[in-house]
Amino acid sequence: MTMARKFVYRPGEAGVFHCINRCVRRAFLCGWDEYSGKSFEHRREWVRERVQELCGIFALDVCAYAVMSNHVHLVVRTRPEVVSGWSDEEVARRWLRLCPGRRDQVGASAVEDGVAILAKDAEKVKIYRERLGNLSWFMRGLSEVVARRANEEDGCKGRFWEGRFKCQRLADAGAVAACMAYVDLNPVRSGVAETPEESEFCGVGDRLRARRGRAKLAAWAASGGDESSATEGQNRMVDVARGDVERARWLARVDAGEGGVLGMSEERYLQLVDWTGRRMRDDKAGAIPAELAPVLERLELDLENWVTTVKRYGTLYHRVAGRLEKLAEAAQAAGQRWFKRRDREGCAGVYRAA
Repeated sequence: MTMARKFVYRPGEAGVFHCINRCVRRAFLCGWDEYSGKSFEHRREWVRERVQELCGIFALDVCAYAVMSNHVHLVVRTRPEVVSGWSDEEVARRWLRLCPGRRDQVGASAVEDGVAILAKDAEKVKIYRERLGNLSWFMRGLSEVVARRANEEDGCKGRFWEGRFKCQRLADAGAVAACMAYVDLNPVRSGVAETPEESEFCGVGDRLRARRGRAKLAAWAASGGDESSATEGQNRMVDVARGDVERARWLARVDAGEGGVLGMSEERYLQLVDWTGRRMRDDKAGAIPAELAPVLERLELDLENWVTTVKRYGTLYHRVAGRLEKLAEAAQAAGQRWFKRRDREGCAGVYRAA
């Protein structure tokens, strides 16, 4: 039976959530559609650009994402403490970026006047402040814009997505790590990419390319590189490296420091995802490398079944993902008697609140 989203996500609370939105049509959201003989690959960039734009408006962080042929995965962290610290003018400015109103008011003075007028309306500012920290409004801002563009391109009307987005709470750091790896490895698991670094329009692919870009720029600077005297090929390399670095700058930090989403460095996370992806392609679990095992132990993850957990993550958990005690706590907080989790043999388990 479908469970109301209010039992999983409550507006105004901090947390990390796995969101999925699936296309309803026979024609794919992205990719090559053999039925119509059309390619919709360009729509992947629509999704990525819109998500990046929304990250600059909302008080939310995107930890991982993957744009697949007929659905989109997002791992999003809500940050109510950020939106509560914004001034009324900042709330007004961000809201008008999201909903600019009349398109003919493009002048800078008109925009600033609109911000000043809106900032004086305390009641509206309160409403918009809540919306700018709301996960549902974030997904609405993504889904509606993509649907309108796709409908216009296809010359048709009607529903583009199969329904409202699906949402899953990630109750602990281990669940966040497993879900991020699952989302980042979707292109590998589906056979679209051989390795994580070959993944396009995917968080791990962006992070790996940004890492290589930073290394190239550092090597260029160490060699005394000078753009004024560089060859055309060298300048092109520098431009590409800078573009790779910028492509991942909007993603949430994956480190153990303040503002990071995981108890591990980005280097360790990328190594873990790369190793897991290769094991998935080989269809072998293998032993966790010695340098990665301590990280997973700190997150209280199952070392022996890590690859299986990531590969089958989508079928193991329902509305809440995490350790058993976290499922019980989440059920109690939601006023529910239980949340479900499937074990690795496929049997459904029921975990009741204390």
